[in-house]
Amino acid sequence: MSRSTWASLNRSVEGCRKCDRLIEHCRHIAKVKRKAYADQKYWGKPVVNLGQLPARLLVIGLAPGAHGANRTGRMFTGDRSGDWLFRALHRAGFANQPLSTDRQDGLKLADCVVTNICRCAPPDNKPSSEEVKQCEPFFNRTIEFCQPVVFLALGGLAWKSTIKWAIENNHLPPIKPRPKFAHGAELELSDNRWLIGSYHPSQQNTFTGRLTEPMFDRVFKQARKKIDRYERRTPASPKPKPKRKA
Repeated sequence: MSRSTWASLNRSVEGCRKCDRLIEHCRHIAKVKRKAYADQKYWGKPVVNLGQLPARLLVIGLAPGAHGANRTGRMFTGDRSGDWLFRALHRAGFANQPLSTDRQDGLKLADCVVTNICRCAPPDNKPSSEEVKQCEPFFNRTIEFCQPVVFLALGGLAWKSTIKWAIENNHLPPIKPRPKFAHGAELELSDNRWLIGSYHPSQQNTFTGRLTEPMFDRVFKQARKKIDRYERRTPASPKPKPKRKA
């Protein structure tokens, strides 16, 4: 897939205005601001995918933080959840640095894309089921373009949404009951691809010790092992034969 097609998807995300409640909330937060960021200009609109293709790891979060990505305009950037995520990505070799402060901080992802189920910051960090549904085409297209080997779901909603996609696209049988979310849970999809679950690096989880950095590192090690195994199983493309000289 061309870079222009990926860029077109991101432009479509940024220009979306389907959910009145979310758009109004993002704009309101951008006007009111948090005191610590009073001198900064907030993004205040839908947040696009982070990372470039090809990417064998797709990290799936819930939604932009009101004073994180909704402020900086980049997924998981500018809040404590992002600090945890990018440190882990860096330690696992998926990011060039462990910092995430703003869109000009030099961060680059390697073989990884970060996305969210919902692209706008929702009130109380809780998008409605209808708002999640409105964002679903963006999620589906992100997967279609990315074609990841490993889906890393940060939280239960990301886990359920990925399973829904997998069933609808014949990567899983319509099984019931559906596999339950848990930290470190693994679910094999078709074509040697995997879904891995992780607690979200929210303050609610990290401050209480429900999620620790060693626990977070382990799921990225799981992801790396699955990617390496996929590479060993997938036959390499045959090299073109050299042309004979006339």
